[in-house]
Amino acid sequence: MPVRLLNSSIMRWPNRQQVHEAFDRWVEQLAATTPTLVAAGYFGSYARGDFGVGSDLDIIIILTESDLAFERRSNIWDLNSIHVPVEAHVYTSDEWQQLASQQTRFYKTLVEETYWLKPL
Repeated sequence: MPVRLLNSSIMRWPNRQQVHEAFDRWVEQLAATTPTLVAAGYFGSYARGDFGVGSDLDIIIILTESDLAFERRSNIWDLNSIHVPVEAHVYTSDEWQQLASQQTRFYKTLVEETYWLKPL
C-alpha cells in the first residue's frame, strides 16, 4: 500500500528498508505476545531485492503448535502495519520438519531465500 510523502498528495510505494523495518517491529511484537513463536522471516521478491510497485511481502512464521487449520492461521494477526500486502505462511514445527523431509521445490526456495528476523 502506498504511503504518503510527508504532507504531500504524492504517494509512493515503500522501499525495501521501510518494509524490512516494519516487519521487524511486527515480529518483535509477535515474539513478545506469542510464546509459541519459533521463527519468522520473509522470502520472495523483498528477500531477493527484485520487488516493485504492487509487490507483496511473503512471510513465513513457524510456531511450536497451533489449534487452527493451516489455511486459517494467517488470519489471526493484524499485518496492516507492514505497509504492503502480506502473504503469510504459518507452519507448526512438525509441519516444517515434514516439509524439510519432503525437500519440495518450495522448501528449497525457502531455505535459499528466506531472510530470518527470528532465526530457527
